[in-house]
Amino acid sequence: MFYYQVIILGSKAPDLIYSSTIDIDRGAIIKVTLNGKEKRAVVLSCVSKVEFDTQDILEVTPLFFDEIQLGIAKFISQYYFSTLSQSLNLFSPYHKDFLNSDIKVEFDKSIYPKLSKLQQNAYHSIKKNSISLLFGVTGSGKTEIFISLMIDTLLDNKSAIMLMPEISLTPQMEQRLKRYFGSKVAIWHSKLTKKRKDEILQGVYSGDIRIVAGARSALFVPFKDLGLIVVDEEHDDSYKSMSSPRYNARDLAVYMGKKLNLKVLLASATPTPSSYFKYNVVRLKEPYIKSKKRYKFISGVEITDEIISYIDRNHKEHNQSLVFVPTRANFKYLYCSSCGKTHSCPFCSVGMALHRQNKMLKCHYCNYTQMIPTECSFCGASPLLSNRIGTQEAIEQINAKLPDIKIEQFDRDSITTPNKLKKALERFASAKSDILLGTQMLSKGHDYANITLAVITGVDYILGLADYRARERAMSLVVQLAGRSGRAKESMVLIQSQNSDFFGEYLGDYEDFLIDELEFLEIAQYPPYINLARVLIAHKDDAKGAKITLDTTTYLKSSEGIEIVGSGKAPIEKISNRYRYQILIKSDKKTTLLKVLHSIKDRNLEIDMDPVEFS
Repeated sequence: MFYYQVIILGSKAPDLIYSSTIDIDRGAIIKVTLNGKEKRAVVLSCVSKVEFDTQDILEVTPLFFDEIQLGIAKFISQYYFSTLSQSLNLFSPYHKDFLNSDIKVEFDKSIYPKLSKLQQNAYHSIKKNSISLLFGVTGSGKTEIFISLMIDTLLDNKSAIMLMPEISLTPQMEQRLKRYFGSKVAIWHSKLTKKRKDEILQGVYSGDIRIVAGARSALFVPFKDLGLIVVDEEHDDSYKSMSSPRYNARDLAVYMGKKLNLKVLLASATPTPSSYFKYNVVRLKEPYIKSKKRYKFISGVEITDEIISYIDRNHKEHNQSLVFVPTRANFKYLYCSSCGKTHSCPFCSVGMALHRQNKMLKCHYCNYTQMIPTECSFCGASPLLSNRIGTQEAIEQINAKLPDIKIEQFDRDSITTPNKLKKALERFASAKSDILLGTQMLSKGHDYANITLAVITGVDYILGLADYRARERAMSLVVQLAGRSGRAKESMVLIQSQNSDFFGEYLGDYEDFLIDELEFLEIAQYPPYINLARVLIAHKDDAKGAKITLDTTTYLKSSEGIEIVGSGKAPIEKISNRYRYQILIKSDKKTTLLKVLHSIKDRNLEIDMDPVEFS
């Protein structure tokens, strides 16, 4: 009889001991019974005979995690403060029946994209380094460089992973990749059906699929011969998981590159100051097709007559427009005209968004919904007023003045599936709709030659957020949105802002902003000059949450080598009826920060290393 130490996949349960008459390898995925239910588990080690009764392992599957996956999962669990089981659950396993498939890829060298002189220089520079940051303006032809590197990788009989922010999994990128790689490329993201994921994994196991492009989960596809990881739009916060394990796929790609001796390429038109500071920078300063772009700062906080006039003129010239609004639904809040209080979710300390089409208010944190009230729940007065325009209200305001214009609503309320995304973009690409109007989803990877007007509203709200990255987030967003227009012909960018001095200073060259921002971050002592962590406490009992926060803060104050930036109630004080507190701490040394955080005894909290979100 053999005895095995195992962990239940995706669970916070401790290591358990099961028995079997079979000699089982470390990393094997097995089936066991726990509390009367069948569970998938992973064998960690064989242990000596135990002095207590054990349950038998039900089945040894042909799936397994190799030592590399086990090692990376251990790093994730230690650095991002999760269980090993939760970390391993990120990975897709290998299959024993497909261990010896070695299909050599044949390519005609004429398949390489034709690169300009600037692109060739960038490509050769990237080839010389194990990790590079491709810092190229929008429309500079970064994708052609990715494809050239992928062809190199496949000719070396290795595989490649390309990461993109989830909503950037557009038909455009899929079409570009399949034009070069055909059935050797697969698109991977969380909304795929289990059947489709299994089909892709079969292709990966057999060697028929050599490139996987997708959201952050694509990083964990089981290529045994991985040679390249590309992280496009590396600045995007969606690479950071907001639930345990709270890993950042961009940073993990860099870690894997060093660990496995892979080539890693980060790319963006608006890279993060940290990446610009840390890595070898390769510039592409000019767009592939040069066209004139004019900027104009305008006043107002909603869809003004001036905006309507520009949209109307652009439409009459048979061009298309992009309109950015920072908020979903109709308005972010309803507030009382008498007492000024915001109509908030009863379970979360946030205002509820107005969804006029569905005649309801909805909390975008816990999804609680209710009918639209006519009077204030605090003082009984009416009417309730709105604050900050949202996508649906913007559409109504445009259509009230320009009823013949067709608008695609492009936010998480309307684009809920990959199929809806595909159809919306197909309508826009074929000129069946005139305006693409939406939230930050608009800024991610869309390339349409006929967009000659970009309207950007609400950026002053982003600039005013209580976040040390607020300047970066606002500036990056403006540059990315402006870059969606003028890909092939002259364009106009309207920016609705009272901060024209700030935005105007950096629109010519984002590198100027990065240099100034790094100086600010160094003086203020924020990343990349220090290491930052966020301790999160959420409790149904407000007093107990406050007590855990106080005790933890007191303990941290006694620890050497760290500094408490602040502690107390989180900006959003309550979500799903749980009271929320936070402690922000920083340290010059990452090892010191990790050691102190791992020494915290109270487990009624969550630790977020390298946080990007502070609400």
